[in-house]
Amino acid sequence: MAVTKVEAAKAIIEAVSDSIEELGSVPSGHLYASLMGVLTLDEYQLVLNILRARGDVELTGGHEVRWVRPRR
Repeated sequence: MAVTKVEAAKAIIEAVSDSIEELGSVPSGHLYASLMGVLTLDEYQLVLNILRARGDVELTGGHEVRWVRPRR
């Protein structure tokens, strides 16, 4: 069965979310560098915005992505 674009997008969002949760916090540039072969910068920023809107993460002034939701 073929994966739809929506299913692929959801999987990417969850994979990034799981990674940040596991790390606790990570410099945004380091996270993007590890994903740049998969996501464009605009797509990466969209994923972060979705995670921020869900209340999963926050972006600190020092450009660090920090997990803020209680751990699963």
